[in-house]
Amino acid sequence: IFFMHTEYFKGIISIRKREVFIRCLWQGVDTLKHHITHSRDVVLNIRTAVAHKDGDLQKLLGEGSKAYDYDLIVIGGGSGGLACSKEAAALGKKVMVLDYVVPTPKGTTWGLGGTCVNVGCIPKKLMHQTALLGTAMEDARKFGWEFTDQVTHNWETMRTAVNNYIGSLNWGYRVSLRDKNVNYVNAYAEFVEPHKIKATNKRGKEMFYTAAKFVLATGERPRYLGIPGDKEYCITSDDLFSLPYCPGKTLVVGASYVALECGGFLAGLGLDVTVMVRSILLRGFDQDMANRAGDCMETHGVKFLRKFVPTKIEQLEAGTPGRLKVTAKSTESDAIFEGEYNTVLIAVGRDACTGKIGLDKAGVKVNAKNGKIPVNDEEQTSVPHIYAIGDILEGKWELTPVAIQAGKLLARRLFAGASLKCDYVNVPTTVFTPMEYGSCGYPEEKAVELYGQENLEIYHSLFWPLEFTVPGRDNNRCYAKIICNKLDNERVIGFHYLGPNAGEVTQGFGAAMKCGITKDQLDNTIGIHPTCAEIFTTMEVTKSSDGDITQSGC
Repeated sequence: IFFMHTEYFKGIISIRKREVFIRCLWQGVDTLKHHITHSRDVVLNIRTAVAHKDGDLQKLLGEGSKAYDYDLIVIGGGSGGLACSKEAAALGKKVMVLDYVVPTPKGTTWGLGGTCVNVGCIPKKLMHQTALLGTAMEDARKFGWEFTDQVTHNWETMRTAVNNYIGSLNWGYRVSLRDKNVNYVNAYAEFVEPHKIKATNKRGKEMFYTAAKFVLATGERPRYLGIPGDKEYCITSDDLFSLPYCPGKTLVVGASYVALECGGFLAGLGLDVTVMVRSILLRGFDQDMANRAGDCMETHGVKFLRKFVPTKIEQLEAGTPGRLKVTAKSTESDAIFEGEYNTVLIAVGRDACTGKIGLDKAGVKVNAKNGKIPVNDEEQTSVPHIYAIGDILEGKWELTPVAIQAGKLLARRLFAGASLKCDYVNVPTTVFTPMEYGSCGYPEEKAVELYGQENLEIYHSLFWPLEFTVPGRDNNRCYAKIICNKLDNERVIGFHYLGPNAGEVTQGFGAAMKCGITKDQLDNTIGIHPTCAEIFTTMEVTKSSDGDITQSGC
């Protein structure tokens, strides 16, 4: 009966009475008995506190009631967290964003915007473009451009320009949050209760905030090797893009897309680059395409040291850069490798930033092996009022646009009565290796596993971009492949492209795959000539036929 009269209940509870009750509650039942002089008010207070603790009160009064400081607290100021917070604020909710960058072992830190903006997609693409411009200058002479001055690259000029642009983005995000009335706090967030967090700023000051709902968007950070000298002498992608000096002769440890992208553009700047590979390139991607991308890297000067893992990093000489000695062992024999480099860049994967934010105190279940958070199809964790988006999700894409989409749609479901969920199927992506690799849908290995080789038809072709013909480079090194399901009208379930402007090419075909495009529809599409993308409208040779896929002329 009491809970049916919430308006009366809210009217009689004062802050003073709440404080008296809570104090009494913690002192124990005997003390409570001593304080019961006005039984009706005290009993109401007791029931109120119990209901608050159990979460029933919030359900009755509405999650956005004055029982909490905020309707929503987002932990993490990356692309997904910012998108979710701004969308929620636009829907009239009281929102806070907490973001704090723990410095790398080298002391590197950055501003608001997360990995993509500061130490990921944005600086990576800009430095990749720097390398492409170097190749373009080499090509230019063949097209009639004449210049006699020696061409050199200035690392400091590039680094300053890239970081100035990133700084403008950091400022823009802060202004955007302010304009949307989102309270941004530069502090490290940690749960102390299911609805309460502690925020610690860089000076060590602690503040406490409560919210009806939380969104975890903490992202990932690079993984280290766990060997002597790794954190003392090596860098990661978190350090590379703001490195105050040219890295010189560089060893890249790892074969992830981060490893290959960084190794690729460093080599494109004219540096001596070696990539140490433990097993395979681009795990999780189509291996046919990954190996072709690696072959192109070797053609353009990147050296690969395969089937080795580092065991020790030693400093021979300090400096900017200094000199390092790397000791590695073979994964197949007793062979030992030793080499000297100016810089060692570790890119062996990333770990979810979930281990030190008090998720155990909130009751959120986490995969103990990788720190990833299991969620349902609405990004809801094991705790109903706590959600998660972005790279920390178990079994989902680690891509910026995915986090942004998930964040926006989540806010609309939580606060606008929407029902649309993030679609994690047929997500297009691109690896910005020197020869770019774009894909959407299944890798060939996964398609065979799911559908069986006999139920697939794989069309493929080499090609030679027209812009490569006059310089005479990379003849028939570019490659296109589509994987079609014969049981479903040859619907395209895998799209793969190795060539220039891969992101621009793949984006449109990603939309086509969302619409369920078939091989017949591709054949009936008139290509744009002369382009690289038109190859997908003229493919005739199947892998099963073992026919010639080299191209000559238009």
